[in-house]
Amino acid sequence: MKSSRLVSTLVFVNVLLIVFLVAEHTPALFAQPRELSILRARGLEIVDEQGLVRASITVHGPEIVGGRRYGGAVVLRMGDPRGAPGVKLAASDSGAGLGLSNGRRVAGGRSAGIEMHADDARLILTDNQGHEKIFRP
Repeated sequence: MKSSRLVSTLVFVNVLLIVFLVAEHTPALFAQPRELSILRARGLEIVDEQGLVRASITVHGPEIVGGRRYGGAVVLRMGDPRGAPGVKLAASDSGAGLGLSNGRRVAGGRSAGIEMHADDARLILTDNQGHEKIFRP
């Protein structure tokens, strides 16, 4: 008689535990999806399997480069598997720009490719020998 009472008590306790655990997790099964959180950062880097940065988004504060003052910008860069830049998109208080290159440096330290600058409405084409052609409206 004592063993059947012990078994009955253990079964009852187990049933209570199961009911409690199921009841605790049931709202999660029927809950509406929550609004996604916002990721806030000063920059973002995306790396490949070898740890090489392939894409980045950075925020630059006001700075002086080459004697010219820049008021700050947001820059998106995407590179090829060698790490050479391929796409650069920038937006600042003075305008926006887009650069597309083949990643190979040519004469003058530039890359062959296309640059578009919205601040002074120009398009610069650079060939593999470093020759530039500038277009303005």
